[in-house]
Amino acid sequence: MLLEPLYEQDFMDCSYGFRPGRSAHQALEAIWAQTMRMGGGWVLDVDIRQYFDTLDHACLREILDKRMRDGVLRRLIGKWLKAGVLDQGCITHPETGTPQGGVISPMLANIYLHEALDVWFAKEVQPRLRGQAFLVRYADDFVMGFAREEDARRILEVLPKRFEKFGLKIHSDKTRLVEFRKPKEPRDPGGGPGNFDFLGFTHYWGKSQKGAWVVKRKTSKKRFSRAIKAMGDWLRKNRHSRLPEQHKTLRQKLIGHYNYYGITGNFKAIASFFHWVRSLWKKWLGRRSQKAVLSWEAMARVLERLPLPPPRMKKPKRRPLAAT
Repeated sequence: MLLEPLYEQDFMDCSYGFRPGRSAHQALEAIWAQTMRMGGGWVLDVDIRQYFDTLDHACLREILDKRMRDGVLRRLIGKWLKAGVLDQGCITHPETGTPQGGVISPMLANIYLHEALDVWFAKEVQPRLRGQAFLVRYADDFVMGFAREEDARRILEVLPKRFEKFGLKIHSDKTRLVEFRKPKEPRDPGGGPGNFDFLGFTHYWGKSQKGAWVVKRKTSKKRFSRAIKAMGDWLRKNRHSRLPEQHKTLRQKLIGHYNYYGITGNFKAIASFFHWVRSLWKKWLGRRSQKAVLSWEAMARVLERLPLPPPRMKKPKRRPLAAT
């Protein structure tokens, strides 16, 4: 409560995670607007290796010294960092990182990357680039977009060195530079448009209803598979619960899924998720007993009495973004 108003004055527009009045959907809309404005380009999709576990306490103290001198608050933060983590009955006291799940961890993570990444990108990187560029960060997940390939490759080369100063490492296998240029008519033989994942969505180029090339988003394959597996595991464990209880929870899970993934252009994915959930419910209801197999006719009667919410879209609230 004390740190938030202090640092909100400093945090930049490119940061969206764990901040008041900001959300993952706004981060997604920022990427959409920036890539559309540039007509595509090159996207640097970066993965920080075990960010919350490797955050350096000494570097963090130096960063906090620049903005905060209150000894009581500093000692309280130190206690949070040294509190230890209880895992399967064993308490560990790591010398680096912030405890995941700790109430102070999201704020400290934002403060750390604000200094290590956001300020550096705005004040040192962008003025030296030859073309347009942008950064969108949600906690420790971020992407950089560049209009020119040479700019993107320069940053890909220097970014690991920058992070080393703060005790951070980039996951080389998961970090990639994606050619995300707007397709041409006829298709550019020099390279086609790629795609990248961010916050559970795959971003790709597709045709609009009017025939224009636009950036589209769909649920990433990894997130879709994970959601289906989680739903199947829950239904298996709760297959003997009363039908109204199952129905109530399934409604909540589906509505939550629609609220996050139901963005423009992603109806096909959430409709597929709805059909998967309906099929999984039938499967596990049919295994409540070994005497008979639940037919689709019988399942239809269940769904008539206890209907599941159909797929629905959430219209994005797009706001003008400052030019970069």
